[in-house]
This record gives sequence, C-alpha cells and structure tokens, in this order.
Amino acid sequence: MNQDAEVTVEYQNQVAVVRLNRPDRLNAWNNKISAGLDAALQQATEDQAVRSVIITGNGRAFCAGADLSGGGDTFDPDRTRDPDDRSEERTPQFLPIDVNKPVIAAINGPAVGVGATYPLLCDIRIASQSARIGFVFNRIGMLPELGSHSLLPRIVGFSNAAQLLLGGEIIDANTALSMGLVSQVYPDEDLLDQAIALAERLSVAAPVSVAASKRLLWEGLSLSWEEMHNKETPIFNWVAQQPDSVEGVTAFLEKRTANWSMDPSSDLPKELFD
Repeated sequence: MNQDAEVTVEYQNQVAVVRLNRPDRLNAWNNKISAGLDAALQQATEDQAVRSVIITGNGRAFCAGADLSGGGDTFDPDRTRDPDDRSEERTPQFLPIDVNKPVIAAINGPAVGVGATYPLLCDIRIASQSARIGFVFNRIGMLPELGSHSLLPRIVGFSNAAQLLLGGEIIDANTALSMGLVSQVYPDEDLLDQAIALAERLSVAAPVSVAASKRLLWEGLSLSWEEMHNKETPIFNWVAQQPDSVEGVTAFLEKRTANWSMDPSSDLPKELFD
C-alpha cells in the first residue's frame, strides 16, 4: 500500500478498504483521487479474493468536495489547465455500481459536493456521528452530478431530495439517518470496525449470486415490476444450474459452511442481462 497515494487500499480478510488520502485537504476531490478510485475499484472487481469493498476517508473527513484551488473556472471543461493543476478535472469512469460485489460507503466526517454524490453510487451508506453531508452545488453556482437527481429521490423521497439538492443545506448524521440517506450511524471510533463487520457478513453469500442480485438491483431503478420479473426469470434459471447453487443447498442440508467455486468476473455471462 502506497501511503503517499491520493487513494490507498488495504485488505482485511476478504474486504478491500479503499481510502481517500488527502487528509491535509480534507480529502478534497481532484483528478488523482478520481483516477485512484477508478483503479482501486477495478482491481477489487477483478480480484476473486475480495468479496466486499469499503470506501472511506483518511483523517477527519470523508471528502470536502471538489478541490477548488484552480479558481473560478475550476469546473469549466474547456479551460486551459496548467500541467501541475491537480484540482477538479476528471469525472470517475469506473463507479461503485460497476463493482460486481457489495460496496459500502463509510462516511467518517464531512462529506459535501462530490463527497455526498459519490456515496449515492455505493450499495450501502453508513456514517459516523461526526459526519456532515451536504449537496452544496447550487450554493456555489454549480449543479449536482453523478445522476444524483435520479438517485437521491429514490433514496430519501422527492421532498427530502428537493430540500437537499435545491437548498444545498448540510445535514448531520442523525438527520441523514432519519431520511434514509444512511442506514446506520456509529460513534466515530467504531465506524470502520462496524463497516468491516458488515462487509464480512455480506461476504458469506455466493459471489455469483451477489453479483447478479446487485446488477438487478441497480437495473431495477428504471424497470417496472413486470419488466424485472421477466428479467429475473432466465437469470434465476441459469443460477439454479450452476455449481454454487448445488453447493449452497448441499452445505445447508449438511449444516456446514459453503465452499464457493465460481468467480463473477469470469463465470457470470454478460449476455444474461441484455
């Protein structure tokens, strides 16, 4: 693990802990954080030993939003940049929704701007008591991104989403919990341990089944019940014919831990979801 990198990865059993690592700048988002997250998540996807992923921040913040040190035209895609400018430039390319295993956002402190929208792309969000979350884009004359206008209303309801996106107010962890923006709040010192414990519980399930369920969950955001039922059925039938299905049922009957043998990166046909 390169401690000097803008994004670091360490492994605890079958869990990859991915940290935004600019603690002196409250992990303000820049092009190197964006590229580092892409690389870390892609590596976790391809690594069969990794069963769950946690994304958190190093230091006292999760992410204080975009690095605005480039000046007023920080977000202008057409501006001419100094080669040494490390401020906002690059949008993420390989997202948490692209990872074929559970991704948990452990929001360990201030999370504003992209620090608030990026966790929406994670499967589960938990927070520390000191977390403060704000979709502050409109307050600086910008626009929320990463599909937040679609995702946030589904997570917290339309009225709460309008309040958060339009007003750009910063809410505390307990308010986020009451809205459903996060599913649990823990004391600061317990957050990472609780995230790892959750990740390990999720890691017990069959990797291919988990990957298929995750894909269907995210695709389900734009499908009706009937469309989802029709999409699930052939995937269900395919899973039922696989070695891990036989192993799972056998292990249950024999009252033992299942030994999964399948890798979603290579064994789950992409055409099943077409």
